[in-house]
Amino acid sequence: MQIDVITLFPDFFSSPLSCGLLGKALNKGIASVNLVNPRDFTTDKHHQVDDEPYGGGVGMVLKPEPIFAAVESLPILESREVILLSPQGQTMDQPLLRELANFEQLVLICGHYEGIDERVQNIVTREVSLGDFVLTCGEIPALALINGVIRLLPGTVGKVESLYADSFEDGLLDYPHYTRPAVFRGWEVPPVLRSGNHKKIAQWRKEKQLEVTKKKRPDLMEKYYLELKNKNEKS
Repeated sequence: MQIDVITLFPDFFSSPLSCGLLGKALNKGIASVNLVNPRDFTTDKHHQVDDEPYGGGVGMVLKPEPIFAAVESLPILESREVILLSPQGQTMDQPLLRELANFEQLVLICGHYEGIDERVQNIVTREVSLGDFVLTCGEIPALALINGVIRLLPGTVGKVESLYADSFEDGLLDYPHYTRPAVFRGWEVPPVLRSGNHKKIAQWRKEKQLEVTKKKRPDLMEKYYLELKNKNEKS
């Protein structure tokens, strides 16, 4: 997969893209991340990428010319999505990451300042948001998206099975995890996890998924039961 990031601050990505599973995946060629600075495509002597908003108001707005030029400088692969990271976009979730992992190329446009010229929407195919809040820059959600997508690509995670046991993969939160020691400060690992009975362990984990989701995310629990009901009605 090719990921192109249109960003005014390429250095923001230096450390996160060079460490952990993400760094290993990029080194192995599972994906590649290309950082493109729109300031390099300006034509004035001051390399200005923003200007005052028409109609007045506070803050500065990113100009369309450098963004268009940066995106148009990129090669176009057969399956491509051009994504603007914006508070107004579709909320990032696991189904979205799974969908995006199927593309050959993702072009991520990181917003800044008060906003981005609306005409950039003409080259955008999707808007994505990290949540219902505002950040200082689009690099933070872009990095989250990069991490979440590359993690799903074959070869990034050693044990593929672990991907399907994570939170949100089946609409539920993850079950509790334990490791040695068996007893720590009086808190004991549930005996079923040390029993060696895989059937009972799987049953315990499923029960805990339901329990944890009901307690922490009742909205997901409601959605899960609704989808289960619809599935049973169709079968």
